[in-house]
Amino acid sequence: MRQKSKRIPSVFFIYWILLSYITAALIFWFVALNRQNKEIIALKKIHQPALVARFQKDYENKQKQYWGEGATFFLVIIAGAGFFYKAIRRQLRIVDEQQHFMMAVTHELKTPIAVAKLNLETLQKRKLDEAQQQRLVHIALQETTRLDVLCNNMLISSQIEAGGYRMMKQELNVSKMVEQCAEGFRERFPGRKVVTEIEKDILLTADNTLLEIAVNNLLENALKYAPKQEPIKLSLSLNDNVAEIKVWDRGPGIAEEEKKKVFEKYYRLGNEATRRAKGTGLGLYITRKIIKNHGGNVFVEDNPGAGSIFTIQLAVIE
Repeated sequence: MRQKSKRIPSVFFIYWILLSYITAALIFWFVALNRQNKEIIALKKIHQPALVARFQKDYENKQKQYWGEGATFFLVIIAGAGFFYKAIRRQLRIVDEQQHFMMAVTHELKTPIAVAKLNLETLQKRKLDEAQQQRLVHIALQETTRLDVLCNNMLISSQIEAGGYRMMKQELNVSKMVEQCAEGFRERFPGRKVVTEIEKDILLTADNTLLEIAVNNLLENALKYAPKQEPIKLSLSLNDNVAEIKVWDRGPGIAEEEKKKVFEKYYRLGNEATRRAKGTGLGLYITRKIIKNHGGNVFVEDNPGAGSIFTIQLAVIE
């Protein structure tokens, strides 16, 4: 973060110096040309007094020309400066987001690998009872699954952005798919409670793999931020031929001004150095991409009392 704070002032200091110089130069040349025009007309009036009226008209026309051209150049400079300013800010923001992403990915890759390696080395070097062995194997599987989810998110993100992913849409029983997602999380996180309210046999046309990734990302996000003792709720309902998949959590919630930002690429709440929740800032971004490609909508709202509700809306087969 310190690197960012040094870079931005230096870039914008140079930017404002150059803009001030260009503006001052424009004003200088405008004043100089106007003065020169006035002097030329004055000399002409002295040497040819019979044409004073004509020279006065020429002088006024020249003034209009200088004002018009000066105003045009000034507006072009301001427009270009505004565009350049926004471009610099956008580029710096992208660079910082990419740096944060690399920091997060490095951490996300190293942690599960280290845990899995330690557990396997423990199993190899020590004689443990059956319960201890099963516990270490379960933790290692959890971490490798986490690694697999991270790799899938990165792969899907790059493929979707490059236009290289072909969606395989087909008739899908979304009720069964959502129930499978909930059951998968119960197996991966036996210490967490996932409550479901799922209407039966809701059908829609979708890519099963992508939609499953979208729902899993919302569940993963809820598990990260909700207290361990609080349950996560996953619901599926049908309202006016629209299937609504909702993930409810009792976490810290999301400020109103950040509700749209959480779906941006690499965006994560808080400071990268102080975050405790695991993640790369890709999950919600990929979820939005997937749902938009299905012609649906995804948004977040406050959970009454505490926490957030993430909602996916998709049209069903009529």
